[in-house]
Amino acid sequence: MTRRTLLASSAALGAVAQEILQLPPPKADARIAYGRDASQFGDVFLPKPGPARMVVIFIHGGFWKAAYDLSHAGHLCAALARAGAAVWSLEYRRIGQPGGGWPGTFDDIVHGAEHVRQVAGRYSLDLNRLVASGHSAGGHLALWLAAQRAVDLRGVIPLAGVCDLRRAWALRLSDGIVAKLLGGTPDEVGSRYRAADPVELLPISVPQRVLHGTTDTVVPFEISRRFARASSNARLVPLQGAGHFEPIDPRNAVWKTVEKNILDWPQ
Repeated sequence: MTRRTLLASSAALGAVAQEILQLPPPKADARIAYGRDASQFGDVFLPKPGPARMVVIFIHGGFWKAAYDLSHAGHLCAALARAGAAVWSLEYRRIGQPGGGWPGTFDDIVHGAEHVRQVAGRYSLDLNRLVASGHSAGGHLALWLAAQRAVDLRGVIPLAGVCDLRRAWALRLSDGIVAKLLGGTPDEVGSRYRAADPVELLPISVPQRVLHGTTDTVVPFEISRRFARASSNARLVPLQGAGHFEPIDPRNAVWKTVEKNILDWPQ
């Protein structure tokens, strides 16, 4: 096989993997505001029939950019609901929107997560088995949320998460997007990195299962490996051969591993 053929094959596989971003999302059971801004809301996905076995706060990715909203995460959320979980999928202010970035994005995650109590009251959900998960930038925000202890989480499960902001800055992921999120480089706004970077917030008392595709070229696998090695309360789950988008695609072969690690938490 020639180099040109290999490159074409790789590009084709990448295009297939990203299909999940364009597929029409399933309809949520409800959309509920947790603030006054147009981006301060969440979508609710409920299991049918029967009561929810657990509740999942899910945070979508997209490098914290306004160009990406929670729509594409609907496929994952609907799949979790079919498996018996209730899902509170958060939208939040993002880079490019008024209030997005530091500190508004982080404020929204806390306030949106806290609103799960009102959601639980409305739908008679039991929060004794509450976990948080998120993909890519959402994986970072899920870990950050766990460190804040704003809600009582039993576990946190980042999927291809940007778990180490300083390393992400050093690698210039998405053209240095971390500096746009926090308003500067680590040398310029070091205190913000210390407040926002999951690695710098260790130890995190909430147990962590860190899932990441071993062939991810968007957020390299090493990001999660470095975090898991630094955390005394984390277990790294490599998704062999998976790239960046496969973990959020229920049609993919790694989905059963993802689903199990999100849902398999003790009472």
